[in-house]
Amino acid sequence: MAYDPGAIDAALAAAVGDEPLLIAELRLAFIASVEGALTQMRMSTDIDAWTLAARRMKGLAASFGAVRLMAAATAAIDSTPHDTEVMRRIHHEIARL
Repeated sequence: MAYDPGAIDAALAAAVGDEPLLIAELRLAFIASVEGALTQMRMSTDIDAWTLAARRMKGLAASFGAVRLMAAATAAIDSTPHDTEVMRRIHHEIARL
């Protein structure tokens, strides 16, 4: 499945219908949740905390069709905490949202 920049909005529209203001509000909540998971990853002090935050991010991304972010979070789950390349990739994918 390829990344579709409109996937998040399409998933939200399917859930709530044609409600542009609600879609915009939910999109912001999604991005805030992703950024919260990223903060948890940055603050993690052990592999368990890192993995938990990466799994949270992966689940959020999967729920809204953000396939590339989901792949980056999967890479984080399989990496060591604070892996520079993984974090760069995650930052890049969050910026695309």
